Amino acid sequence: MTVDLRNLRIAAHVELISLLVMLANIATAHLQAVSSLMGPTHGCAYLFVVIGTWRGKQATARTRATALLPGIGGLLVVHRLAT
Repeated sequence: MTVDLRNLRIAAHVELISLLVMLANIATAHLQAVSSLMGPTHGCAYLFVVIGTWRGKQATARTRATALLPGIGGLLVVHRLAT
């Protein structure tokens, strides 16, 4: 099975943006509503990136391990698989 890079790229960007929003929320107002929305969003995007990478046959062991890095791992995987 090949990895759909378009969906993986979207999930990687959602993962990174949601992590940045959560960290900014913690550093500033720490609003419960933001945490309640961004936490599950980040978690789902992270799982999508990890599972999508691990299911792809073109992903090496190093690429699969890179997918486990929160935030930046998805973007690194997309870059590695696109080349």
